[in-house]
Amino acid sequence: MSEEEREREEQYSASNIQVLEGLEAVRKRPAMYIGDISAKGLHHLVYEVVDNSIDEALAGFASHIEVTINPDNSITVVDNGRGIPVDMHEKEHKSALEVVLTVLHAGGKFDKGSYKVSGGLHGVGVSCVNALSTYLRAEVRRSGKVYMQEYSCGKPTTELKVIGESETTGTTITFKPDDSIFTVTEYDYNTLAIRLRDLAYLNAGITLTLTDMRQLDAEGNPRCEIFYSKEGLREFVEYIDSNKESLINDVIHLNTERQGIPVEVALTYNSSYNENVHSFVNNINTIEGGTHLSGFRRGLTTTLKKYAEDNKLLEKVKVEVSGDDFREGLTAVISVKVLEPQFEGQTKTKLGNSEVAGAVSSAVSEALRNYLEEHPKQARTIVEKVALAAQARHAAYNARNKILRKSPLSGGGLPGKLADCSSRHAEDCELFLVEGDSAGGTAKQGRDRTFQAILPLRGKILNVEKAMDHKILDNKEIESLYRAMRVTIGTEEDPMEINISRLAYHKIIIMTDADVDGSHIATLLMTFFFRRMRPIIENGYLYLATPPLFKCTRGKNEEYCWTETQVQQFIAQHGDKTKVQRYKGLGEMSAEELRDTTMDPEQRLLKQVNITDAAEADRIFSMLMGEDVAPRRDFIESNANYANIDA
Repeated sequence: MSEEEREREEQYSASNIQVLEGLEAVRKRPAMYIGDISAKGLHHLVYEVVDNSIDEALAGFASHIEVTINPDNSITVVDNGRGIPVDMHEKEHKSALEVVLTVLHAGGKFDKGSYKVSGGLHGVGVSCVNALSTYLRAEVRRSGKVYMQEYSCGKPTTELKVIGESETTGTTITFKPDDSIFTVTEYDYNTLAIRLRDLAYLNAGITLTLTDMRQLDAEGNPRCEIFYSKEGLREFVEYIDSNKESLINDVIHLNTERQGIPVEVALTYNSSYNENVHSFVNNINTIEGGTHLSGFRRGLTTTLKKYAEDNKLLEKVKVEVSGDDFREGLTAVISVKVLEPQFEGQTKTKLGNSEVAGAVSSAVSEALRNYLEEHPKQARTIVEKVALAAQARHAAYNARNKILRKSPLSGGGLPGKLADCSSRHAEDCELFLVEGDSAGGTAKQGRDRTFQAILPLRGKILNVEKAMDHKILDNKEIESLYRAMRVTIGTEEDPMEINISRLAYHKIIIMTDADVDGSHIATLLMTFFFRRMRPIIENGYLYLATPPLFKCTRGKNEEYCWTETQVQQFIAQHGDKTKVQRYKGLGEMSAEELRDTTMDPEQRLLKQVNITDAAEADRIFSMLMGEDVAPRRDFIESNANYANIDA
């Protein structure tokens, strides 16, 4: 070790330990607090402020919350709660408002006397919003006065001052996200609308309004929606299942309190083969479930099983009925309010409170038992569905074993048409799902063999929305997908759960022609991943390739174009004698063209597939890929761009 290195080592002392003051930590590592710095994190800022207003409503002080997207993509959130306190904080020696907005882990949710339950509440969230905004203005209507203070990047730029009088109470927060931190700064109306709709269903009786000042109609009025639910989760389940055929034409709804924990559950059965359960804790969507979900499943399974056995409804079923069979065709929303929620991780996606499982289980058991006794016809229909599910599961088990026997994990090998890559590091590897054998051949020639694998798919794969398990697993193309990706079915916790622990590729890229058929194949594949391999989407492994539509040539100048506008720009630059080639499909491209435009990581455009709201995604997949034509036609008509075609 050199003298210099020894000196450096000795110098590592208390002075080297960096303590980030105030909100510096948030600005240096924003993703730790809000998930990421792209569109997801940007919208998360709004949720943090709205959650505070919702907490005020849960405490019984607010009934109206208004969210406005301003023309400059800043956000204003107004509520009619009590208003954030403005009196002096004795420990911090500044106003309570300033403490809430500038000190991490300061808020009303830590004082049990103020709020019974809370998801956010003037704590980490709103101070993060302040830290990540170039401008924030807080107005508080309280004690007959209007107080105001302004901030920039988490620091106050004005003193707290009285700017007027008010007969009402409440808080108004306006903030502008910092464009030097966020990669995306434009708010999406639909993303916010979906979140506010969910909140309206989860909190019956609260009115939420969303206004977009960026979109004005011919009369100068902004786009605006009001979200209000009278019956809460009952309406939520009806909304989720609006495109599915109901089995019992009823929603089982309970709203009770167990062990001091408010529990609200709504559930129904439909004729599909998918389980669709959404769980929330203090209005936070716990996408990874947790103890409340385990409690719900236990309560549902034990109660239904006991009812079926007591009434001798399963005697004729020749196969063993398992817990999974009771959940086929189930749609449910679980919402619990917990005083001190223990989440696994800052992003709050999994609940860890052990006491919640028992509370939810006993509440569901009792409500379901009463319902089944009072509605024998619906009860019989549910049990018949369960029996059918058990038989189908048995058939699927045999089909799955066939996949397992041929699986690369058990020595049966990979599908013959897979051109695998040489690298064995999944994080570096890519699998292209290519439409058609001919394009597959071109892609094999154009790929980088080190890390790019090609799987050609013949024709259109099965629509999994309308098929039973064993039919899906019997399908050759779907079997190839499982085997190529090294994905199996069954984990330690759940024999039906998808197991991606040995997934061979961390980029799975759907590459289809840029025509109607290509879009249909891509949609069928995305339906398959959403219904059967959702963790692949949730982990961010699924992508769509975007091959160019045109190649413009003039002399030695060549350019690939993805839009008509780019073509026109090329023609404007190089003259009218430009030769424009329209690619009708991948098969028209040479291996070099395909590599340079669609496969080369340096030059290609990939679109990542993600789920912003699982309930809304489920509803849209059911509508687009299900049996019912009318809602699909309405959707197409409302979203279509009409063109004038000279035919």
